[in-house]
Amino acid sequence: MTSASGPDADGERRIVPDAAGVVVLGACAGWSLITAAVRDGRPEGVLLAVLAVAAGYAAGRIGGALLPVAAPCAGALAGIGLTVAVPHLAPGPQITAPLGHAGATAAVLTLSAGAACCAAWAAPAPALRFALRLVAAGTAVLAAVLGSATGCVSCVAVLLCSLAAGRVRRRGAALAAMATVAVVVTGLTWAIAARAVPTGFSTALEGRLTPHRVQLWQDAWDLLRGDTALGVGPGRFGELSATSAQSLLSDGKPHSAPLQQAAEQGLVGLALLAAAFGWVLYALWRGPRPTPVVLTAGAALTVLAAIAAIGNALSFTAVSVGAGLLAGMATARPLADEPSSRAPDPHPRDAGRTPAW
Repeated sequence: MTSASGPDADGERRIVPDAAGVVVLGACAGWSLITAAVRDGRPEGVLLAVLAVAAGYAAGRIGGALLPVAAPCAGALAGIGLTVAVPHLAPGPQITAPLGHAGATAAVLTLSAGAACCAAWAAPAPALRFALRLVAAGTAVLAAVLGSATGCVSCVAVLLCSLAAGRVRRRGAALAAMATVAVVVTGLTWAIAARAVPTGFSTALEGRLTPHRVQLWQDAWDLLRGDTALGVGPGRFGELSATSAQSLLSDGKPHSAPLQQAAEQGLVGLALLAAAFGWVLYALWRGPRPTPVVLTAGAALTVLAAIAAIGNALSFTAVSVGAGLLAGMATARPLADEPSSRAPDPHPRDAGRTPAW
């Protein structure tokens, strides 16, 4: 009888998540084209995002297989360099940088911290692991210097989750907890948009989120109520939102990826966005890498999902590519086996067990 951890099961672990990814990303692209045709929308942004994630994922799989330490390290340094070199990613008062670039800064640095921590878990020498974790800590310092409080907190959270990942025995339960965090943050944004939170709590949140952002969310909610099936069409939020039209620095986005997806592509589009995140977590759960690497990447991508739920991070191609890269590197099978002594993993893929979901 074939063992659950035999060659057949191992091949299934690789094929099934990849096939699911093709279906989910293909459905995202196809639905955007359908809604654009019906509502006279502009699907280019969605198609570019899907292509960026797919390309990043493929590149990450190749890089992670060939260079399991060097590839994520290079990705982390590239993200740090991009944040410093490209001024439009930096927060602050800029005429050409409307609300949302602070979210992009936080997202890129969060992914950089996650990549550095993944490289640390794959590194063979303690000194190298320590140096790579210093790089991850440096992303938090850089975020603070750039004035991105969200980025600083996010990078610290990823680093702490990565350090704790070495003690986790069941990756399924941990990934389920991460999915729950993403759902809770998204649910809070929806409650605010639907005006379903207590007045005092809503006022306190508006002080942190800014009234302008909350009004954009409420506009997105109102547009969704107008057509829950198809939405108003990709790329049309800016022209139909009264708040966006009245703003001199509007970029035509509601600054919440789930709300934008729902307003422009209906509940089906929202379900596809959730499916894409679920696919990433499933691919991590079924992946061949040690549990600390998997959970580190999962933590970074969950924090990214939270940032995207309250900001405009996914409107930046660099963020979509970076998310795909990190997911690809964390699900790749290195050509050389990773010694278990470098990354304690009592149950590598919860093999032969019912997922702890």
